[in-house]
Amino acid sequence: MQKAFSTHLAFVLILWGQLAYAEATDLADAFADAARRHRWGQTHEAIAIWTRLAEQGHVDAAYNLGLIYQYAGGVPYQPQEAARWYRLAAEAGDKAAQFRLGAMYLRGEGVRKDEHLAHEWFTRHRRAHLLHHHDARFTRWQEEAKRLIEARDRHEARVAALTDAEHTFARIRSSARAACARGNTRRSADESQESTRGLPSHPQ
Repeated sequence: MQKAFSTHLAFVLILWGQLAYAEATDLADAFADAARRHRWGQTHEAIAIWTRLAEQGHVDAAYNLGLIYQYAGGVPYQPQEAARWYRLAAEAGDKAAQFRLGAMYLRGEGVRKDEHLAHEWFTRHRRAHLLHHHDARFTRWQEEAKRLIEARDRHEARVAALTDAEHTFARIRSSARAACARGNTRRSADESQESTRGLPSHPQ
């Protein structure tokens, strides 16, 4: 009887392993499909797939959603959504998500600014998360986060400058067209007046 039980247990474990492998393969295929769709510009389809995977605990899918919403990768800039998905990945132990969430707390992007929480997330994957605020390692991580933030600010400033320049050129073109139209109207009126000079006001 014990032998029969052992055989049954072995069969169950093998079956469970096969199912787990099939599920993992399906998740990997779905993740890759979403990545392809995002590269092809099918952002909303990719987000739908990654959202489903992230809700099932897929850390990389949650991290990708954070990136998309933080950097407006085919969707409007939504820092609150970015922080939400980063948090999901960070709480599952993803180091990159922990760092990015810490940077968002450091800046107050999508979350209430909180340097203590920033420090905690920067150091979550280390046993040193109770270090003093001015510890050299924390200072180094803080400086790295600030560099990332400054790089993003420079990028946003360049985009804003280009947008302002386009709007300025559009206003100049519009003003030039309006001035040209007024000039044409004035010339037409002058030419009409010139053509009537020398004629009696009331023809006989």
